[in-house]
Amino acid sequence: MTHEDQSTCFAELFQLLSDNGFEGMAEAIEILMNEAMKLERAEVLGATPYQRTETRRGYANGFKPKTVNSRLGRLRLNVPQTRDVEFYPSALERGERSERALKLAVAEMYVQGVSTRKVAQITQELCGLEISSTQVSRAAALLDEELQAWRERPLERVPYVILDARYEKVRHGGSVRDCAVLIAIGVLENGQRSVLGVSVSLSEAEIHWRTFLRSLMDRGLHGIGMIVSDDHAGLKQARQACFPGIAWQRCQFHLMQNAMHYVPKVSMRTEVATDLRGVFNAPDRHEADRLLSQLVTKYQDSAPDFSTWIESDVPEGLTVFELPATHRRRLRTSNMLERVNQEIKRRTRVATLFPNEASLLRLVSAILSEISAILSEISAILSEISDDWETGKVYLTMPQETTGNRTERG
Repeated sequence: MTHEDQSTCFAELFQLLSDNGFEGMAEAIEILMNEAMKLERAEVLGATPYQRTETRRGYANGFKPKTVNSRLGRLRLNVPQTRDVEFYPSALERGERSERALKLAVAEMYVQGVSTRKVAQITQELCGLEISSTQVSRAAALLDEELQAWRERPLERVPYVILDARYEKVRHGGSVRDCAVLIAIGVLENGQRSVLGVSVSLSEAEIHWRTFLRSLMDRGLHGIGMIVSDDHAGLKQARQACFPGIAWQRCQFHLMQNAMHYVPKVSMRTEVATDLRGVFNAPDRHEADRLLSQLVTKYQDSAPDFSTWIESDVPEGLTVFELPATHRRRLRTSNMLERVNQEIKRRTRVATLFPNEASLLRLVSAILSEISAILSEISAILSEISDDWETGKVYLTMPQETTGNRTERG
């Protein structure tokens, strides 16, 4: 009976290809796959359908329809079912692994900034499949486990930490909101840079920053000698709550921008910028304080509000003079994060609007972690930005004294 069934199957297959040529390939594969699955079930059961034998290990239990996307199009298969013994066709397992690899490839294209329209074109041309934006989002969700592992990896001693945030548009509660992406990077004891963590929240309120900073501490972050950031109120309060006593360097770039709000005349801005750069570029703290005192006096009559602001705020941008001279230029601003933000912006502008905070966190995490083995089944987490920093050239030469008394406060 089995031999006759196979003969009938092959006869049907040959006739199909003879009549339709390549147009009949999909249907031919359906016939072959269905027959192969039935043969495999018979082998697992130890008996063909209706066969009486003492070697039988279970019983056939009908078929379950399943549609599989393939390069030939959609295949409508009949998956054999069993009773009293566990069975699933190995051919479909291999197919599902290939399907997962395709989904991961789609997710990687999305992470790399390829639009859903282009993803659909690529998959249609290469695989004969159309991928909708919803399917792309679902494929990207496959990265969540790996990305969460990267976000929760243990941290170590980090002498210098730089904090900043950027905003992306997210749909929330039926409206479009600007959502804050909180990012922390650091310079490790060996002088290499590392992306320490990322979080997404609806604002830069103190509670969100504090939760993020606490999560870094829970992962083992310690030994901080200096924190570099702007003067955002929420960040400032969270920093003081989580890292009291740690030296803070107010970003000189942001400080320069803030100064322009206190300059009464546009014509004065060039002169003010030059004067402030002179303070920031001073050879040591003593000279910086002397030049700052001169500026306070210089603008006391022509711009009294600006003079008062200089005296109270500019010293917050001079903490960097406590560091070795070779470290100051690279740690006096949060510009180290600018390259990271540019890369994030390059990818996120393709999406323009995220359906929720989770999708935004997923994409930003993927950008920062950059899983290079995404087409394989290995869930190795590699950070494109972080790994480049940690394995590249040394960013700062870290003498022993920079990890002494100052860093012990953390």
